[in-house]
Amino acid sequence: MKLYYKPGACSMASHIVLNELGVSFDLDKTDTDARKTEAGGDFLKISPNGYVPALVTDDGDIITENPAVLQYLADQSPVAGLAPPSGTMARVRLQETLNFLSSELHTSFGPFFSGVEMDDARRKKAETGVNRRVAHIERILADGRDYLMGDRFTVADAYAFVVLNWASFVGINLDAHPKTQAFVARVAARPATIKAMVTEGLMERAA
Repeated sequence: MKLYYKPGACSMASHIVLNELGVSFDLDKTDTDARKTEAGGDFLKISPNGYVPALVTDDGDIITENPAVLQYLADQSPVAGLAPPSGTMARVRLQETLNFLSSELHTSFGPFFSGVEMDDARRKKAETGVNRRVAHIERILADGRDYLMGDRFTVADAYAFVVLNWASFVGINLDAHPKTQAFVARVAARPATIKAMVTEGLMERAA
């Protein structure tokens, strides 16, 4: 398999999951502005929408959109338990969570990455939008569970971690959401997460 990624972008969720699975895969860093891959390819031929992630399977199929890529990866190794079995209500709940992360939480960060400078009023509005979605995460974690779907790490946690981690990069304070902060720290400490962040240049390798 080959993952087309951009450092720190939502594609890092797939990178984390690939590390969790311990499977063999290749990476191709992508400049989504120039639409070029590090290997020199035209990224629009891989993903016509021009954004990551894009996963090329061992059979040569191309999968885009984070929820689809993440569920595909989880289904390659059911024994890893990164997604409930298809057809179960637990899987529906996972899909529900992935859709929230994609359409609500992820999208709420859009103003911070639009390339348009925000005045105080626009920034406050954008921060309010992010915090409203994070409050939903906080409610999910309110029963003391370690991860979004319960006590076991799933692909939803990889995606949630990546997006929530953007808060520190754009200067959003999450102190009002202590359980969410603890969740972010918990996922950040996983070896698969550390490996992905080191590989993508977001943290230094431990001595």
